Amino acid sequence: MTTYGWLLFLHITGAFLFLGGAVAAAVFNVSAQTRERPSEVAALMRMTQVVVPIVGLGSIMTLVFGLWLVHDVGYGYGDGWIVAAIILWAVAAGLGGAGGKRERETRVLAERLAAEGDSPSSELRARMRDPATIAMSYGAGIALLVVLVLMIWKPGAG
Repeated sequence: MTTYGWLLFLHITGAFLFLGGAVAAAVFNVSAQTRERPSEVAALMRMTQVVVPIVGLGSIMTLVFGLWLVHDVGYGYGDGWIVAAIILWAVAAGLGGAGGKRERETRVLAERLAAEGDSPSSELRARMRDPATIAMSYGAGIALLVVLVLMIWKPGAG
């Protein structure tokens, strides 16, 4: 297999890990939002922790092997679609990280409430439906989808 073949394989593998992990985390999070008992919320939010390292690995792989591909293929690092993809990659990572921190705090609250009787809580319900956290999660997801579109379409590439 050529260097290009390996780089493309590793880049696409990273993209699957990044996107697949993000989708799994979103599914766990949305499922947690529909639960009332703190123990159920905590369990689903702990599942999100399982995929966070997968998302991180995929994120790093897409960036490293993507930039290596740019060099190997001969695209310019200043090409608009490449610059846009890098910026959106950073936006997705930043929003995902910030939203993830807020979700960790919510998980800790759910675990505490579960240990204190596992009764439904208006505070937990409000945290699970926090507009800022939801906006960060959806924003990260949208940024990732736009990066995917840019990688497939490559607008302006020769």
